[in-house]
Amino acid sequence: MSLTEEVRADPVRPVGLGPLGWLRWGWRLLTSMRTALILLFLFALASIPGSIYPQRSISPDKVAQYFKDSPGLAAWLDRLWLFDVFTAPWFAASYLLLFVSLAGCIIPRTTAHLRELRRKPPAAPRNLSRLPQHASFTASGVTVEGVAAELRRRRFRTVTGPGWVSAEKGYLRETGNLLFHVALLGLLVAVGVGALYGYRGNVLLVEGNGFANTVAAYDRYIPGQRVSAQSLEPFSFTLDDFQATYVAAGERRGQPLTFSARLKVADRPGAAERPYDLEVNEPLDVNGTQTYLLGHGYAPTFKVLDGKGQVAFEGPVPCLTADQVTYTSECVIKVPDAEPSQLGFLVRFLPTTVPAADGSWVSVFPGAANPTAQVFAFSGDLGLKDGQPQSVYQLDTTNLKPLVMGLKTKPLAVGDTLPLPGGAGSVQLTGVREWISLQIAYDPGRVPALLAATLAVLGLVLSLTVRRRRVFVRVAEAAEGEQATVEVGGLTRTEGGAAFADEFSTIVTTLRGTEAGEAASREGANNAH
Repeated sequence: MSLTEEVRADPVRPVGLGPLGWLRWGWRLLTSMRTALILLFLFALASIPGSIYPQRSISPDKVAQYFKDSPGLAAWLDRLWLFDVFTAPWFAASYLLLFVSLAGCIIPRTTAHLRELRRKPPAAPRNLSRLPQHASFTASGVTVEGVAAELRRRRFRTVTGPGWVSAEKGYLRETGNLLFHVALLGLLVAVGVGALYGYRGNVLLVEGNGFANTVAAYDRYIPGQRVSAQSLEPFSFTLDDFQATYVAAGERRGQPLTFSARLKVADRPGAAERPYDLEVNEPLDVNGTQTYLLGHGYAPTFKVLDGKGQVAFEGPVPCLTADQVTYTSECVIKVPDAEPSQLGFLVRFLPTTVPAADGSWVSVFPGAANPTAQVFAFSGDLGLKDGQPQSVYQLDTTNLKPLVMGLKTKPLAVGDTLPLPGGAGSVQLTGVREWISLQIAYDPGRVPALLAATLAVLGLVLSLTVRRRRVFVRVAEAAEGEQATVEVGGLTRTEGGAAFADEFSTIVTTLRGTEAGEAASREGANNAH
């Protein structure tokens, strides 16, 4: 067999990358700047649903209302974690990938930038006329040292040689770029620290009730992995009063003006209470734990008597706002202890009630100027004994018998009593209170995150405004008494050539004027002698 036939029979096949090669390729792809930008875009994209859909950690009442209005759609959104976006696995994956990508991208660039800072500017080229910016002039008494001093005064880093000066500036551009990415990495670290060692929770508090910062007192509690029950700051407060003001007349009638919750706060057990007015964007801060005012609504108070004349229920009932313009609200009362049959009520609360043209009743203003409540009563099995969890804002009427129905039924004013048919009992509207929803949060990464965001803005400003540029000057030797030829060349290593052209022209003019001025001064001194 010939050599050619042997080669054809056993061709050489290319060698594969192998496991190590594929890992190296994957790491280079993950830590490239392009991948970091793509992941940053995906991270921002993943945050969008958190601003579109209500989040359980912020507005659990709105999530409950969403389930009530669209139960089928809400179930699918919940499966996709769209009501808990910032704790979703896919959000955590984008967060971690961005963190690794930024770290792998920043480290080599930082090393290269440090080497660049220690490196001296290159020697001046022989032919400066080939550079994008070029000028030449003749002057007497021009020295390399004088040119270098002028450029250093303009904050250029300079290197001199026989008959030439090389100057460079604009290193802050890359410094700002790295500062931006390091700050972004620090921002991610701060968010991670806050998620590990911080906690947040939601509370719905009715006027006259109090809250103590314990796990059991929260309606919803989301602790970090490193948080225990003993980590909570031991403060407490009582909601004395809530006041909301609205525009009373004109085109903006009904629009809210101010919200203020008057609290009595005890910073620690046994401490004297202090007053505090909690307002929007002005949280209560107790040793780093902040309490924010999120929302408010009405909590009418009812007294329910069962068929035996016994008080089966008495107290406030928080209502969910169904109409943000008029604050028409809806709530549910469940009375499992009523005898001889359990009672359930659907309540439609109207803050400012007026009769409508069709005989129904509506609210025309969000303030409680004429508060009433329309009550729809049911009796039967509430289904509370089968072990299935139920929402306090929903009433399952499958196994219930309607007692009082009809939207045109005259609503109850404060003090009115509605007797239930068949001797089932009665319900009375005894008063109107208001409730507020609060978010209580402790985030140790909040201040570092603010610092990192500030540094990121500073780095971005530097990277967008500073330009890397070089200036070279060659001074030709001249015989005694003759003028020397000075050549100046410049180029920019980044965009922004038009701005550098103006700076280059100023440098040339200054060098020429400085030397001319020195020559004139020397000539004047000689004439004086």
